[in-house]
Amino acid sequence: MKMTSIALGLALMSLNAFAADTPTPPDAAKKPYVVKAPHGAEREDEYYWLRDDKRENPDMLGYLKAENAYADALLGPLKPVQDKLYEEIVARIKQDDASVPYRERGWWHYSRFEAGKDYPIHARRKDAPGIDARSILAANEAADFKGEEVLLDVNVLAAGKDYYAVGGRSLSQDNRLLAYSDDTNGRRQYTLRVKDLQSGKTLPDTIPGTAGYAVWADDNKTFFYIENDPETLLSTRVKKHVLGTDPKDDVLVYEETDDTFYMGVGRTRDDKYIVIGLDSTVSNETRYTPAAAPGAFQVLAPRARDVEYDADHHGGRWVIRTNADGARNFKIVTAADNSSSRKDWKDWVAHDPQVYIEEIELFDGHAAIAERSGGLERVRILKDGGASEYVKADESAYSMGLDANPEADSPWLRYSYTSLTTPATTYELNVQTGERRELKRQPVPGYDPANYVTERLWATARDGTKIPVSIVYRKGFQKNGKAALLQYAYGSYGMSMDPGFSVTTVSLLDRGMAYALAHIRGGQEMGRAWYEDGKLLNKKNTFTDFIDVTGFLVKQGYAAPDRVAAHGGSAGGLLMGAVANMAPDAYRVILSQVPFVDVVTTMLDPTIPLTTNEYDEWGNPEQKPFYDYMLTYSPYDNLAKKAYPATFVGTGLWDSQVQYWEPAKYVARLRDLNTGSEPVVFRINMEAGHGGKSGRFRRYREQAEMYSFMLDRLGVGK
Repeated sequence: MKMTSIALGLALMSLNAFAADTPTPPDAAKKPYVVKAPHGAEREDEYYWLRDDKRENPDMLGYLKAENAYADALLGPLKPVQDKLYEEIVARIKQDDASVPYRERGWWHYSRFEAGKDYPIHARRKDAPGIDARSILAANEAADFKGEEVLLDVNVLAAGKDYYAVGGRSLSQDNRLLAYSDDTNGRRQYTLRVKDLQSGKTLPDTIPGTAGYAVWADDNKTFFYIENDPETLLSTRVKKHVLGTDPKDDVLVYEETDDTFYMGVGRTRDDKYIVIGLDSTVSNETRYTPAAAPGAFQVLAPRARDVEYDADHHGGRWVIRTNADGARNFKIVTAADNSSSRKDWKDWVAHDPQVYIEEIELFDGHAAIAERSGGLERVRILKDGGASEYVKADESAYSMGLDANPEADSPWLRYSYTSLTTPATTYELNVQTGERRELKRQPVPGYDPANYVTERLWATARDGTKIPVSIVYRKGFQKNGKAALLQYAYGSYGMSMDPGFSVTTVSLLDRGMAYALAHIRGGQEMGRAWYEDGKLLNKKNTFTDFIDVTGFLVKQGYAAPDRVAAHGGSAGGLLMGAVANMAPDAYRVILSQVPFVDVVTTMLDPTIPLTTNEYDEWGNPEQKPFYDYMLTYSPYDNLAKKAYPATFVGTGLWDSQVQYWEPAKYVARLRDLNTGSEPVVFRINMEAGHGGKSGRFRRYREQAEMYSFMLDRLGVGK
């Protein structure tokens, strides 16, 4: 690899010097564990001992600490680059920034940060003549907080804690009580609390082990919440709490017995009903009860396999987004107020095989529909009477979506817009007059979007499918096949990765790199079929799409064949493990965060959080076709004796989504089998979970460390 400086060369020499000093497990832990499986199959797992559900095993903890010590030593020479990256990233963040206020029930709500502090302050101001979103933004910009009421200062709540995150926040209908939740280790098991906003005191009502959100009834003393199962951590029971009573006596109002379903609670658009939403990968069910006098929850439409729907209530009717009756890309139907069957549904917005409907927001006199077409998002305004129009976009590759619109009687539609070059921008559009106002663009000190270029490309996959790719680079970038490239993707659960601005990516572009976002199958960028072609027995399309996009970008001159880095996290970490096994020569560096890499063993264990909910995503390995197929791509099971790219793996000890032992086992086996000389780094955050460290700046430290490793291996200058 060509060295770009003496300092970089010394750093590289230091990395290679540590190759023989990797952490090793204690001798007693090396006995293989036999993983029992259906269909008569058994597999030996020599690193199964790293699993400890309680996170107390001293051998396991010692091993993880040794990994961190190894990472510290290995990455030590890169500390100056890491510090420089961190300083650049933080310099692009306006430290005393504030969100765009939104109005609800006579109050303007927003969050703001103070310079040098990690956590937000959640606040509100009373509505009055002359008060609107722009005037509050101006007041916050001038540090004029007269008239502000602080709901929660998270900096105070987080003081002295290694990890702290606020979950849901919900105001009682009279605006006097705030129910909020917090998590102190990153495991996403929240404790509900209630604050009296008049006295400022926190009430004694404290409920641990919840999903983190409460929904108030109209009496302002009763709320509904979800209790998680203490073993699987799944959302299983909805309970009712009355202020001043012992939570141990809370009434169970609904219990879900099918562990393939998640659940949530909320209120309808018109505040008439409290709803329980039940969701699996391929089915939904809505139950509702009057918010004014909660009682038994009535089923809107019984669940049915392969029928998905979500419902809202406004204008005396139910408005439902559904894929029923063959509407693969979803349609919008309506139903009478007392409907309890799909037979009552009437089409309103017809199904279009070229347009995927993601969301609908209801207003008095119109509706706003978030759609996808041609791989891009758009917002359609549908007026009563049938007339419709689209909100205009300004670039070829962008992300657009509905923003906070809590008031149905407003003529103003608020939406967000961003791209790989355009910082996040909040607009509001008057649907009656057509007037558009920019409320706020994310301030990015020192950044000029005119210096950067974004493109939308189409790569051809090996089966002939055209894969959309969003790419960005700094002006002056030459497509001569010599540059370094970072390619990112996710590709699971139908989650679309849309092109949005990132303050961290700019540091790569300014060093001459290109950044590409591959919209591979398994997401939903191109509609529902795009998702279905990248799940279950089609899952390998996700991995080959990513590899084929890389080949396309190299062939088109956006990158040198030996200077490509790949990045993904969670299910995107599965993607990273798969492509590293399938095409190790295509990548110089693999960056894998909280990766789901032990697919078969995890999916065989229903005690692990999320497993049972995932059967319709990956398949149930109790069924032989799925078991056999998973074994062909599961990264842990397909590691082999060959040379692997330089690899950086990150995880959190308290991760509830992807358990820490998956990446721990993967790294250990990778080191055993890797015949190459490129380093493997494993960074474990011992105080955090799936989302990494809490606080707005700490995560940038982690990213700067990972990027410094990548830049070093790609031969990119400091």
